[in-house]
Amino acid sequence: MRQYSPDLTPPWKKPRPVPEVPADPGLVVEEPGTGFCGAVIHCEAGTVTLEDRFGKHRVFPLEPRGFLLEGRVVTLVRPTASAPVRPSRTASGSVAVPGARARVARAGRIYVEGRHDAELVERVWGDDLRVEGVVVEYLEGVDDLPAIVAAFGPGPDARLGVLVDHLVPGSKESRIAEAVTSEHALVLGHPYIDVWEAVKPSSVGIPRWPRVPRGQDWKTGVCRALGWPENTGAAWQHILSRVRSYKDLEPELLGRVEELIDFVTAPE
Repeated sequence: MRQYSPDLTPPWKKPRPVPEVPADPGLVVEEPGTGFCGAVIHCEAGTVTLEDRFGKHRVFPLEPRGFLLEGRVVTLVRPTASAPVRPSRTASGSVAVPGARARVARAGRIYVEGRHDAELVERVWGDDLRVEGVVVEYLEGVDDLPAIVAAFGPGPDARLGVLVDHLVPGSKESRIAEAVTSEHALVLGHPYIDVWEAVKPSSVGIPRWPRVPRGQDWKTGVCRALGWPENTGAAWQHILSRVRSYKDLEPELLGRVEELIDFVTAPE
């Protein structure tokens, strides 16, 4: 006697098998029902949590054929304990993009006041800036800003963002910033005398940043007050080495840099 399968579904109607992919942290997938695209940040029995590029979280069930990976339908499964863990965050707190290549540099630029500022921005936002194709350059002082802006010629396809130290209302620096600000050029500042102060004292291992009397070089005065050798270059390298992520920086600096990146990369 012939044996017949209890499944009478024609072969052409049966769904094609799809690959099973471990929901490792950092894996970027899309939930097709909602269009939500994000990186895996947590996976437990029955559910997976995704985070999009704006930091929004959504929880989805681990259902068969439930996600798209690079446009292909896949079934996410809970990763095994031995599965390699991918870094899910950059130093700035953004979702990391594993294997992402640096983008060709866009015409827009971000200028920061001084080499230390540039090194700090690179330490925390370097990965993000390479993905976005944004180059950071530094200017020696705010007095040079009008000439730099005039030579750069900001426009719709070449936005210019500038970060200035100790930008307070009514100062010479604030008047220069207002004079060069336009639809395609944005000048922002933080309240600190120097970018050193934007690093949290607790991260450096000091109770607070000392006050330096007027008339003294601020960085040299800080070294004296803290009992450090009066070598500001070595002092800065020590400070920079204690910065591991955005958590080591003050919010007043974080917000300004993020705003400049958004401005330079915003579509017209």
